[in-house]
Amino acid sequence: MSLGITISFDMENGVSIGGIPKTVRENKGKSLLEFIDNYVVLDLETTGLDPTYDEIIEIAAIKISNGEKIAEFTTLVKPECLIDEYITQLTGITNEMVKDAPKIEKVLPELINFLGDSVIAAHNANFDINFLYDNCMFCINKAFSNNFIDTMRISRRLFKDIRHRLVDLSKEFKITADIQHRAMADCELTQKVYEYMRNHCNTNNIDLAAFHKTSHGKSFDLDNYKPESEEFDVSNPIYGMSVCFTGALEKFQRKDALQIVTNLGGIPSDSVTKTTNILVLGNNDYCSSIKDGKSNKQKKAEDLILKGYDLIIISEKSFYDML
Repeated sequence: MSLGITISFDMENGVSIGGIPKTVRENKGKSLLEFIDNYVVLDLETTGLDPTYDEIIEIAAIKISNGEKIAEFTTLVKPECLIDEYITQLTGITNEMVKDAPKIEKVLPELINFLGDSVIAAHNANFDINFLYDNCMFCINKAFSNNFIDTMRISRRLFKDIRHRLVDLSKEFKITADIQHRAMADCELTQKVYEYMRNHCNTNNIDLAAFHKTSHGKSFDLDNYKPESEEFDVSNPIYGMSVCFTGALEKFQRKDALQIVTNLGGIPSDSVTKTTNILVLGNNDYCSSIKDGKSNKQKKAEDLILKGYDLIIISEKSFYDML
């Protein structure tokens, strides 16, 4: 399937897409698109969205066997840096709450022992898996290689024209969700969403692996950017997403980034609106020490997230990982 993007391999930097070096997480587990009976639901709360710059501040995991909880793991984690006010507003986790919590170096071996070789289920799973992978490499010099199931990927495949955040799916599926953005509550909700979608497929005789959208179904916001192919990989995380950039990009020019989004079936945008799904921060903007130096796009995106809109903020590096 052609996406109009050159894919090559560089022995020093790994895979590159259109000449852009891409992080290669060797021995990372596979993303599975299936329903299984035994798994561990996982959720992390972090100080931000990029494993390179940000830290884990809460971990929760629930072992599930045939639809029933058989064990759980939960802990706050003390980060090296202070928790940003925005993250506190989003998660409810304060610096006071984590001041006496164990550090990630102590927590990680206990978590890995709890997880064993279980398949991990998580909502927007690559986020949690990448944080775990990078922390495992740093703390214990070992790749996190568990296979994983992404409930967001399943919901995007099954349901059209709805938002796919956990809170939105809980409303759509009429699942009670009193607490949001705390790790254990999100684990419990993820498990309920996963089982709901399993029942939906069983009731409607849907083969999840074969079920997919056949058309793009959305127009492009910027007239100057047209896809170089009308065939799209609908499972890629950019497909159907409205993507905006802010700040100076280090690896390529803005126009090239917008074309890549278009080629992947995404919707390039030059402003943050209520329909924006992803805001990519140039590396000059993305720095944990910057408090008042955020761009207007970033401030607007943070405000929309706090108001409940289906939007995430990622770094330029995380954008490469999504490709």
